[in-house]
Amino acid sequence: MTQDKTQDTTQDMTQDTTQDTTQGMTQDKTRGMTQEKAKRVLDRLELEAGSLAGLRSMSVAELEEVAQAVRVELISVVSQTGGHLGAGLGVVELTVALHAVFETPEDRLVFDVGHQAYPHKLLTGRRSRLGTLRQKDGLSGFTCRAESPFDPFGAAHSSTSLSAGLGFAVARDLRGTQRRIVCMIGDGAMSAGMAYEAMNNAGAQKSSMLVILNDNDMSISPPVGAMSAYLSRLLVSRPIRRMRRFLKETVSFAPRAIEDVARKVSEKAFGTLTGGTLFEQMGFRYVGPIDGHRLDVLVPLLRQLRDAKGPVLLHAITRKGKGYAPAEKAADKFHGVGKFDIVSGEQRKARSVAPSYTSVFARSLIAEARKDPSVVAISAAMLQGTGLDSFAKEFPSRCFDVGIAEQHAVTFAAGMACEGLKPVVAIYSTFLQRAYDQVVHDVAIQGLAVRFALDRAGVVGADGATHAGSFDLCYLCCLPNFVVMAAGDEGELPLMLSTALSIDNAPSAVRYPRGEGAGVSMPVRVKPLEIGKGRIVDEAGRGSGGIAIVSLGGCLSRARAAVEILRRRGVRVTLADARFAKPVDGVLLCELARDHDVVVSLEDGAIGGFSNQVTMALSDGGMLERVRYLPMGYADCFVGQGTQEEQYGEMGLDGGGIAERVMRVMEGTESAREKKRA
Repeated sequence: MTQDKTQDTTQDMTQDTTQDTTQGMTQDKTRGMTQEKAKRVLDRLELEAGSLAGLRSMSVAELEEVAQAVRVELISVVSQTGGHLGAGLGVVELTVALHAVFETPEDRLVFDVGHQAYPHKLLTGRRSRLGTLRQKDGLSGFTCRAESPFDPFGAAHSSTSLSAGLGFAVARDLRGTQRRIVCMIGDGAMSAGMAYEAMNNAGAQKSSMLVILNDNDMSISPPVGAMSAYLSRLLVSRPIRRMRRFLKETVSFAPRAIEDVARKVSEKAFGTLTGGTLFEQMGFRYVGPIDGHRLDVLVPLLRQLRDAKGPVLLHAITRKGKGYAPAEKAADKFHGVGKFDIVSGEQRKARSVAPSYTSVFARSLIAEARKDPSVVAISAAMLQGTGLDSFAKEFPSRCFDVGIAEQHAVTFAAGMACEGLKPVVAIYSTFLQRAYDQVVHDVAIQGLAVRFALDRAGVVGADGATHAGSFDLCYLCCLPNFVVMAAGDEGELPLMLSTALSIDNAPSAVRYPRGEGAGVSMPVRVKPLEIGKGRIVDEAGRGSGGIAIVSLGGCLSRARAAVEILRRRGVRVTLADARFAKPVDGVLLCELARDHDVVVSLEDGAIGGFSNQVTMALSDGGMLERVRYLPMGYADCFVGQGTQEEQYGEMGLDGGGIAERVMRVMEGTESAREKKRA
């Protein structure tokens, strides 16, 4: 079929669904299917064999039943495991249709982020293991190349699918193979610059690939920015599209020259009235918008687009949480969930014994902003995750959600700092990696006082390696004049935020872990700390045979546990909290080295960040020759998923693991002494 005829056909097919899309989603048929029936429907497909032949031979009516069954089983499983629910429920029909039409895994299906990949996993040989989602040695919560040939590209961070998909397409072209490339990206992910870099390249490259724009008007939180408004404008352009179609049909019997002129007039009018289709201007053929929950539209349309030439973008409107009423009503709260009751949707949360670090940060920033009108806050599509939603309620004109655009967020903050504002960029440690050049070039080299609040520093549990804040100490401590702090408990966090806001001639970062604090008393008076000064937490190990543990940040509670174990074994231990990874307290470190036989440093991250600063301080003080130094941090690996307790235990960084490692060093030190005496 020629491209023109394909385009005509797809326009005809999408025309009838646009009104359903803009006025309301199609009626859901999932309600009423029992878990037992869902199991029977899925059992018949024999999905564990890894073959989708049964799915591909089904009628649309049969596929609709499969989609219902997938949705029911997905709700049932996630209610017991927790995980990302809303995104997956929103793409059930899309996922079923894609696997029914395309020859996966030979055809490559590339997901963006991977939050929405649970239905995909269920259909591609992993159904029996869904109950292990996000657990130690279980299924990843995202796509994972090591897990299945149906996952051609691993994902967890946003907006990577188009670049990867184009890479697959070009590799196919160079090798002369025939496989098809499909990318699924959400409207929230379209706020990131990387998506446009890929589209710009793809439009010029002209390699054949199909991009599914899954438009549910949400990412983790509602999307922001001009792109969100633009997509909404496309949805309300149905009368204009109808006029465009009428003009095309009217001149279809005219000579080719007249038809070409009419087409150009039509496109000019469409562009004038709607602002043009951005995707078409970037070299993509735009199809849609369509209702992404209608298999009777999706299946025949995907078959028409399957072998289309050049880059094509299919705009599908979906509803996050589709088919489960609690998730439809609160899409943000059901993006990521713990275990929950299916009937009520109520999540089963453990009783809190201490405030979370995130909530302490949010309250502390609000308190600082009340005193200082120059304090502003910036988020990259994570207002709720970072706690800035509460800041935004009190200071709406001083809180900026820039979308999934970490690079822009950092340089945006740099511009504010140039004009005397006090920007605080609240961001997960793992996501700051996406803006490292901006941190170096736009902030650090210029010595601008941008403050970074690094949430989820350290291991994060079920999200595993892709979301662990393992590397910020290494990549920030190496930057000249950068002040890096880490809160040992929730009481330290307000003091460190105050310190960061008091620094007006250098960039700074405050890192703090995921989860609840230690239950300590909060400071009555909040004032800045002395830069580069640590503190002694527990002094009892000075003298011959004693050891000193210097803990940084979230390691403090586990260091305390190790101290108790060591003391029960008769070891004298002094415990210090470094507070600053850079500049490190060299005076304190050298004093500890003079008064103890062994100095141990603990850092909640990849080895080499804090430990390198300690090594340099001890070397500069001439202490490395007289003291045994033991640096402890993450193993030289990416930390897999599991509970935080399991992750620390596996790396030997829980209380017991720290104590055992220290005992081995102590025994080695004593053995060396005996040999020297002999």
